[in-house]
Amino acid sequence: MSQDGKDNEKKNPHAVALSALGAAKGGEERARRLSPEKRSAIAKVASMTRWGPAPLAICGSTDQPLKIGNIEIPCYVLEDGRRVLSQRGLQAGIGMSTSGGTGGAHRMARLVGSLGAKGIETKDLASRIDNPILFKPTGATPKAYGYEATILPEICEVVLEARKRGLLQVQQEHLGVQAEILVRGFARVGIIALVDEATGYQDLRARLALAEILEAFIAKELRPYLKMFPAEFYREVYRLRKWRYPRVSNRRTPLLGHVTNDIVYDRLAPGVRVELHKLTPRNEKGKLTKKLFQWLTEEIGDPRLREHLAKSVLLMKASEDWPEFMKLIDRALPKFPDSPVGDSSDEG
Repeated sequence: MSQDGKDNEKKNPHAVALSALGAAKGGEERARRLSPEKRSAIAKVASMTRWGPAPLAICGSTDQPLKIGNIEIPCYVLEDGRRVLSQRGLQAGIGMSTSGGTGGAHRMARLVGSLGAKGIETKDLASRIDNPILFKPTGATPKAYGYEATILPEICEVVLEARKRGLLQVQQEHLGVQAEILVRGFARVGIIALVDEATGYQDLRARLALAEILEAFIAKELRPYLKMFPAEFYREVYRLRKWRYPRVSNRRTPLLGHVTNDIVYDRLAPGVRVELHKLTPRNEKGKLTKKLFQWLTEEIGDPRLREHLAKSVLLMKASEDWPEFMKLIDRALPKFPDSPVGDSSDEG
């Protein structure tokens, strides 16, 4: 018998049963007291914090593939800096059929798993292949699956090792040909990366990458004012911070600017908040003369902000107080590491 079982034997069995029943009933009673809106918000937050929001691709498209020999694989850079290859592109690149979704991931995982069963060292490669990244590509496509780019050389190494040992089946021999083409291409790319490092160009490349992010998010000219922040956003902030909600919207507390920076602009994309503040002039009292969101692009900046605000409101509704909300948003919509400290946004 387990230790838990022995401990329960020492206790009054009726007390143990009542305790368990009370805990279950207590949880059910708490759930019944919640409004349908609150229950829905909590369920959505649970899903979001478990799986995380789908990150946005800030660079790349199907029209800008990675080209290695005659192989083309659509590639993207996500807002968190990850370099991603599309799942279908990866399947085609290694010589497999291009059906998408979880079916394609399972087939690639089974391939690697079968080679691992024949004695090839694969580590956790099959598991990673079986769990692709869900992300939002540029353009009209609502979502896509992909893998961090570093997984492709690993797959090639496994396939080439299997070919070397004569473990590939006849119908799999073309996979070895594809893997060899890719590995030779990686070698050429590798020497370019070494030259970039030796000359210092890699630092410039990082600055150019940030410039591409800002170009995607920041408009060339100030756009006309359109209401962006919903009243619900402010009501939830005031509720969680235990502030008295103002009857007149233009009498909101100055602290709201710091809150907006913290939970919105610091979490949109790298460097965006800093650039928005650079572009927006201040009056003699130090207040911003325009709304920061008027500088966001219509194609990427605006949709990203609206999506972020909707998720933030959802997280706030599922929270009882500000500390609980901050724990949720830090997990579901974390800040970017280059976020500055201080400065007010005066949004409204």
